[in-house]
Amino acid sequence: MISHTRNPTHTNRGRSGLSPAVSPPHPTPSEAELTPEIQNRWSPRALSTRPVPRDVTRRLLEAARWAPSSFNEQPWRFLIGDSESPEFRETLRDLLMDGNAWARRAPVLILSAWRSRLTKNDKPNRVAFRDLGAAEENLLLQAVAEGLVAHQMGGFSVSDAEAVLREHGLGSEFEVGVMTAIGLPGDVDSLDESLRERELKPRGRKPLSEIALFGGAGDNGD
Repeated sequence: MISHTRNPTHTNRGRSGLSPAVSPPHPTPSEAELTPEIQNRWSPRALSTRPVPRDVTRRLLEAARWAPSSFNEQPWRFLIGDSESPEFRETLRDLLMDGNAWARRAPVLILSAWRSRLTKNDKPNRVAFRDLGAAEENLLLQAVAEGLVAHQMGGFSVSDAEAVLREHGLGSEFEVGVMTAIGLPGDVDSLDESLRERELKPRGRKPLSEIALFGGAGDNGD
């Protein structure tokens, strides 16, 4: 198996110019050469508290806006807390469980939601959550291009998050998605020992032969 481990060096800078180009602490052992944004996307916990300019955050959300969706429903919604909206950012921070306390340092927190019913006929939209995931992946890859890192989380109070959605005008047809912490890369030494070990652990994925069944089971695509 050929392992493609190309990672940009830190001499290049992200598109925003805020930081050197992002790359994981260990090369990505992919089975094929990938675009740099995919090759270097990862989910660190060490984040700088340095503010992210609003125009950069808007570019991440613009990337999300252009994701594909069933019937072009665009069922996603994003509630953003940043340095220009510190009170709402604190509201989002308060939703986090203790295991994600590290994310309280993030200068940007985004709570996502998805519309569970089709606008054209009010029938259930069974792929809406998938559509949200596509939009969020666009956002994550744009973050890499900007020299930022992002980490998605499910460890927060969903019931309290639902209350936040309702308070901000999203009705009962909207369901809670995930929370995403975004910022510039931080100092791994700011993490406690257990998180630091996870941060520096080599990356891994299931082999392609396990997840991709060319022609059905029994054909590995070679």
